[in-house]
Amino acid sequence: MKTQDKVIFWIRRGALAAVILFGLLLSLHQSVSADNDEPYIGSTLCLPDAYLRAPEECLPLGPSQTLTDLAQQGISYPPRPLPASRPPRELTNSPVFIAKLNLKADEPGYVYGSLDDAATGNNPTRKIAAGEGLRYVSYVQQVDVDGHHFVQLKTGEWMRASPAGYSYFQGLRFYKTPSTAFGWMVDHAKARSEPSWNAPEVGEMIYRETVIQIEEVVEAEGMQWYRIGPEQWIPRQDARRVQVNTTPPQGVTGSRWIEVNLYDQTLMVYENRQLVFTTLVASGGKPFYTRPGLFKIFQKKPLETMSGAFESDKRDFYYLEDVPWTMYFDQARALHGAYWRAWYGFAGTHGCVNLSIGDAAWLYQWANEGDPVYVWDPSGKTPVDPSLYTQGGA
Repeated sequence: MKTQDKVIFWIRRGALAAVILFGLLLSLHQSVSADNDEPYIGSTLCLPDAYLRAPEECLPLGPSQTLTDLAQQGISYPPRPLPASRPPRELTNSPVFIAKLNLKADEPGYVYGSLDDAATGNNPTRKIAAGEGLRYVSYVQQVDVDGHHFVQLKTGEWMRASPAGYSYFQGLRFYKTPSTAFGWMVDHAKARSEPSWNAPEVGEMIYRETVIQIEEVVEAEGMQWYRIGPEQWIPRQDARRVQVNTTPPQGVTGSRWIEVNLYDQTLMVYENRQLVFTTLVASGGKPFYTRPGLFKIFQKKPLETMSGAFESDKRDFYYLEDVPWTMYFDQARALHGAYWRAWYGFAGTHGCVNLSIGDAAWLYQWANEGDPVYVWDPSGKTPVDPSLYTQGGA
């Protein structure tokens, strides 16, 4: 066979093979289309995204359909970061050194004129009363003698006490009001796949003080549940939600106010109808509630010693020296730092609103005497009758 004839032969043979292959592919495609009843032959899928308006050039199916469904519920995925940041870290520095009196409730704390007397327990000059409440002192120097801690008070006196640490928790400073709901974990927990205690746990452990974004709130099994992601639910017992409302409360005529939510144990700061700061707090616990109402900051004090007792036998006596960043708003009730409190988001004070030292420092710098303080309980469980309230305390 001549070379030219060979070329023609292989061309014809290749063309025949191509026709056969095309026929097979066409038959297979028609078979698959018939089986699946595919209505979009030849159309392409859109890149994964939320399509609130149907695109003409592609099909918003698969991942795009899921993202679009979430977007129609007001949910972005992955969640957009909050328009916020932590306040400066240096605000968490305590303005004083604090020591705790590690004594039994029926033991007073004795104060001495010298370190030698304090170490031997001789010649006390005065005492801090016994009580079941917390007892802390402010000191300028600390010395160990025979394995025991002794501190020198600002008065120059000495007593046995242990230097104490405190919480470095900080809230969030906002540069614009967020469009998504959020909150904090107040205990370590894993999410559940549904809003039910019977649903399986999912994902990794979420630790206390972690900021969470809340996509949905439902009532189930006698409790609020927060959806923090696809098939991820956290019960209210483990988290607190920040309820943002930039409309001034009734009676607030200026552009600045502080809001305390007793149900969620949160504090919000508003300026020019924008959220500028929020954090977790600890307010008054039963029966020493923080009184709901509209008040004004009437005195600011950088350091304040607080002491007192509420029980008739004075057994609940407490003594707290140099409480930092105190802002009185309702008789003896104040917003202030609480170096003795390890975590926030739970009621349990004598009526004051406790903040971490860093948060109290930020609020003290922002607030002016005369600024409104709006205290309320959306659950309606806190009594509002003024006759039920004493002057309050720490």
